[in-house]
Amino acid sequence: MDKRSVLRLFEPDARGRWLGARWLFLRALGVFHFSVFYSLAFQIRGLLGDRGILPVSELFQYLREHAGASRFWIVPSLLWIAPSDRGLVALVVVGLVASSLLVLNVAPRACLVVCGVLFVSFVNAAQDFSSYQSEGMLLDATAAAFVLAPRGFRPGLGASQPPSWAARFLLVWECFRIYFESGVAKIASGDPSWRDLTAMDHYYENGPLPTWIGWWAQQLPHGFHAFTALATLVVELGIVFGVFFRRRAVRLATFAVLTTLQIGIIATANYCFLNYLVLALGILIVDDETLERFTGGRLQLPREHDHDAPTSGWRPWAAAAWLSTLFYASLAVFAFAGAPEPMSYLAAPADALARFRLANRYGLFARMTGVRYEIEFQGSLDGVHYVPYRFRYKPQALDEAPKIYAPYQPRFEWNLWFCAIYEENVPPRHRLGVARQTCPWVVRVEMRLLERSPDVLRLFREDPFAGRAPHYVRAVLYQYWMTDRATLRATGRYWRREELGSYVDEAYDP
Repeated sequence: MDKRSVLRLFEPDARGRWLGARWLFLRALGVFHFSVFYSLAFQIRGLLGDRGILPVSELFQYLREHAGASRFWIVPSLLWIAPSDRGLVALVVVGLVASSLLVLNVAPRACLVVCGVLFVSFVNAAQDFSSYQSEGMLLDATAAAFVLAPRGFRPGLGASQPPSWAARFLLVWECFRIYFESGVAKIASGDPSWRDLTAMDHYYENGPLPTWIGWWAQQLPHGFHAFTALATLVVELGIVFGVFFRRRAVRLATFAVLTTLQIGIIATANYCFLNYLVLALGILIVDDETLERFTGGRLQLPREHDHDAPTSGWRPWAAAAWLSTLFYASLAVFAFAGAPEPMSYLAAPADALARFRLANRYGLFARMTGVRYEIEFQGSLDGVHYVPYRFRYKPQALDEAPKIYAPYQPRFEWNLWFCAIYEENVPPRHRLGVARQTCPWVVRVEMRLLERSPDVLRLFREDPFAGRAPHYVRAVLYQYWMTDRATLRATGRYWRREELGSYVDEAYDP
């Protein structure tokens, strides 16, 4: 293959067979970014604000004192301009505007840049409230979509700027990697629950933020759970290869299977925008002719544009350089991460992009959580009678059905679940020490509640002391189980729980 033939892969595809899929995907990407900034609008000051749990100002001050000029490479973020409440609010407001314009198909390329830069600025400064695989997925998709998107202020379908083969391929490649790498991780982890097909037996009960549909799914017999565990492995390690087939029937069958799997996950668990994004990536294997048939001919998409020389606004060599770097890095992070010298240098591009959360390695549910622990904050005026701070989203009240609220992401409550599962294999007498090592910020929550920080209080459903300051605050660890249908009918309770003791030392106002 000569140089011209290679560059043709990065030029607009004159047949324009993916205009509809591109249009739908970019609108969905705008919705996902909007969900990120919308959820941060209610949380960011409580998480990172001046009176929040982990103030970004404290992190940046520490880096100024100890890292010098290298601090900008250690934590690349626009928040260096204003590491304060005002800066955090500005980031959210601009992100909401840019993501809304992307949904409306206004200047999509510019909006993708703004959304991506703002999101990575938050992620890099969020400390313990980031580092989720979903964030990497969204940033990987945004980086590739910048080349996929048509130029212009109001490009419409962009019929004169059809997507290149390479730009669409990189996003389909991301879709494939999410599934396949997750399947490999399940096998490589050695978790026996995937080998004996018991991985799903308590999945709905022990996941981070279940839904009421997940509660009902938990009631189904082992045979159903074994089937879904096996089906998950078959899809991730086998069926997903169908995204690369040229034959339309194979691609559409693959799309149907992947979509069914994602809808099932969306219905039974709240994983923010993660599964919506994976579902949207699958749209890119559906060509325009199929979309027209699906709409009964009411949607008419051009097969070929009216110009002899389609344009993309990118010079082919520039698109080739960017997309090839992303593709190689995504290969390297899977193949060479952790490799001994002299192989490790092959992952250097991936290491550089990691600063910006690009070219990520995926491995969803490599190990299944065997129990459900929950941390509850409680306050007291006298040190004897304690009342709980009620969460907005996570399981707490025994008679309250789990809710559906994704793609909204309650990062505070999500991270508390991760803090709790660190305790899964720790004997009770050692839990206090583990908590101090793994989630020291839980103590910061206690201190902020003693101070009655309004930003942190807004992370909870209500202030149980109605404006009064508690004198004591503690974090208590519970184990939760879903009830069965008979118990629900008899008591109205979806959960039962057992107190295991203090999670960290009690905080008090001397």
